[in-house]
Amino acid sequence: MLTHSDLERRLLQRWLQKQEYNEDLRLLRVPFSSPGYHTALKDVPFVHPTRESLGYAVALLDGGGEAELERACAILDRVIALQETDRSLPTYGIWSWFYEEPLGDMRPPDWNWADFCGKQLLLAVRKHEDRLPEALKERLREAVFRACEAIIARNVGPGYTNIAIMGAFVTLIAGEMYGQEAFAVYGRQRLHAFYEYTMRLGAFEEYNSPTYTKVALVELSDLYAWAKSPEIKTLAAKLLHLAWGAVANHFHPATRQWGGPHARSYDTTLSPSVRSFLQIALQGRVEWLTEEELAYDPQWYGSPIGCPDEVVPLFTEPSVRTHAQVFYRNEEKGIEKTASFYQTETLCIGSVSRENMWNQRRNLLAYVSDEQGTSYVWLRCLHDGYDYAAAVFTSVQRENRVLFGIGFSTNGGDTHNSLDRIRGSIEAKDLRLRFEIGGGGCDAKVEQDLQGELHVTVGRHVLNIRPVFASLGEASARWEWSREEDRLYVDCVFYSGINRTIDFESLCQAGALAVCTFAEERVSCSFKLTLKEQAAFVECPAPSEGGPLRLSMRLKPALMDTMLSAL
Repeated sequence: MLTHSDLERRLLQRWLQKQEYNEDLRLLRVPFSSPGYHTALKDVPFVHPTRESLGYAVALLDGGGEAELERACAILDRVIALQETDRSLPTYGIWSWFYEEPLGDMRPPDWNWADFCGKQLLLAVRKHEDRLPEALKERLREAVFRACEAIIARNVGPGYTNIAIMGAFVTLIAGEMYGQEAFAVYGRQRLHAFYEYTMRLGAFEEYNSPTYTKVALVELSDLYAWAKSPEIKTLAAKLLHLAWGAVANHFHPATRQWGGPHARSYDTTLSPSVRSFLQIALQGRVEWLTEEELAYDPQWYGSPIGCPDEVVPLFTEPSVRTHAQVFYRNEEKGIEKTASFYQTETLCIGSVSRENMWNQRRNLLAYVSDEQGTSYVWLRCLHDGYDYAAAVFTSVQRENRVLFGIGFSTNGGDTHNSLDRIRGSIEAKDLRLRFEIGGGGCDAKVEQDLQGELHVTVGRHVLNIRPVFASLGEASARWEWSREEDRLYVDCVFYSGINRTIDFESLCQAGALAVCTFAEERVSCSFKLTLKEQAAFVECPAPSEGGPLRLSMRLKPALMDTMLSAL
């Protein structure tokens, strides 16, 4: 019978065979891709990445013989040489993303690479120290120390969930392995601070993130397995229990999707890597993917991941349930963020009460299942076709109904959460709110009734959108829809035309308000709108018993913290 470890080894060998190695550069060669920030590279077909090359080196050590050992050592030696070693520079101890782009050319460098690359270097030493040449082991030690110094100098807060945990792991385990008490003390203090901060909220601030909750699960599992301190093991175990509960409470068995909202995500439907991770962690309780479909990931290979028995039914048994969680609170600024989730056997919908519209956010996200497969509905705000992070989402959800609004900040990010903040205005050819519908129900169709309500049929489900208000200054916005390949777009268009300056600071009102209801039939929703002192107050009926849904939102653009705070 194929065991869990046997399966992992087979996935590893299959993955190794597919990788392309550049003998001259001693680095992995991969197709270029970018989230649109940090790197200034464009239109480059292939690159040689540092982090992924280290992951490949560790994979070679995990699964290979003498030839693989020689290649792995060559890669480790090469990547170590690419680390910044000049103490006078702020980038000391980190790496660039790609060999083709030195640190000085990045916009800006990514300090997370001290954590990600430092972890891979530790894996190489921790798991294969007896096979590595002495000279290389010394260079690895020095590189790990530099990474630890960079991590400590940066000192991210506990709200940066995955990096807060990973940095604690790298410094703590490096300190214990190499007898560097200062590193170990810092790592322990950092994990304690993260634990206390997270347990006060009862959730990770990087809430419900398919990408980074997976990272947190791996790092916490490795901390539990590797740390010498029983106290650290206890903290890791409690945080693991919290993390697995968060995943299970948002997993929708019928669609096999990780329901929203997602504080950070790179994919709208589960990537093969995340789905494989969950299937392997569930240890034979599900068979979503065949062995040929399972994806290997160097980040979690060999980690003692495993889902607790008590939450397994949430991954496998359809049910009707709701879940709500406060995951961020700043009393000084008056900002509190709550995530809401509702599911039936065929539908799940999640929303967040307040958040910016960065492209990693999934502030309003739904999945539906029918005979044609799984479809998704994702709400976005686009500036010239790219997600506009300075827009602000506000909502209240009750079961399958979400009353929401989109406003605009004057100092939020443009394409990134914080790297390219605007200064009150933008140049734009197009600015719009978009419901993107894709997946199995891509034959979705739209009808608009005499009251202006939009009914989007997705398989046997209907997304009912009741527009409430939409304008950009004195110009009213319009609703339209279009199709592109396997996706349907239902848009509220604020502006589309020649390139122009949109000065948000000069606008008395800008934004949109709407009610959306997910159901198996057409439904209508009444509302009451009150405009007062450059703010909107909306009320609509709840989908079932209970008081009405009420939402208040600033229409006058303001600073991001002001837009996120309660009226």
